Amino acid sequence: MGTDAAVALCMLLFDDRFEVAAITATEGCVAADQANENVQAVLTLLDPNRYPRIGLATPVENAPAVDSRFLYGEDGLGNSNFEVSVPQNARSAEKLIIDTVRSSPDEVTILCLGPLTNVARAFRRDPNLASMVDRIVMTGGSLTASGNITQAAEFNFHFDPESAREVLQSRTTKMLLPLDISSAIKFDMGFLADMPKEGSRVGDFLNRVVPFTFRSTRQQLGLEQIVLNDAVGALALLESQLFEFQPMGADVEVDGTLTRGVLVLDRRSRPEWRDNVNIATSVRPTAGQYIIDQLTMAGQKSR
Repeated sequence: MGTDAAVALCMLLFDDRFEVAAITATEGCVAADQANENVQAVLTLLDPNRYPRIGLATPVENAPAVDSRFLYGEDGLGNSNFEVSVPQNARSAEKLIIDTVRSSPDEVTILCLGPLTNVARAFRRDPNLASMVDRIVMTGGSLTASGNITQAAEFNFHFDPESAREVLQSRTTKMLLPLDISSAIKFDMGFLADMPKEGSRVGDFLNRVVPFTFRSTRQQLGLEQIVLNDAVGALALLESQLFEFQPMGADVEVDGTLTRGVLVLDRRSRPEWRDNVNIATSVRPTAGQYIIDQLTMAGQKSR
């Protein structure tokens, strides 16, 4: 869990159109223990009216030695070093997913903003679960095999390609936001002025963690604008009409030395793979303003 996932949670927790039933952490941007602390910290600081249940991350098998701390800080949240204690009785991420879906079959949408480890583990543990999920909305992969963590691969799919493959091949309704689309929405320094002001829980939190991302993006990448891939992923759940989707047959490379985690699409004139996922192929330029508006709403409701 890094800064962009935290921004996404700010967008989601105060929206009355649906209920956030549970949040599960996953290893990726930071190690599992830190991801668990970050989720707990965000919920504690934002203090939504209805506190979602938390599922704990555990280490990923065969994970590569990569993370996003160079952009998001050693703790993933701008080196804010929030002091929290993770409840000892919290369930594992996959167990919480199973319990939540089984308690409301065909009513639960799973929004995946990181590696797909938790969902894949839940499907392995409960093979009938996939048929009970309403739909999965996820961020990951790239339409053009142009990556953000390697030359060819997007971070989420590269970190745990086996899980990405399993989820893509599962018998569920799936929507995928690839890197090409999520990174098309960029924010300049004006975003800091557009965020909720200090004095609300969301405003206090965002003003503590987001400025670090602007500084690190300029220092590490030489860029003056940032992308918030997970916030765009959340927007695909909230305002799907802002995106165009196309059904495609998709798979993920798991073994390639140079291509680990690459999203592979069968776009031949006579494809052999059946369509298994609806992939976003474009997003309206106004999407960035929708994210700002959603954060403004969250700031007003968290005073």
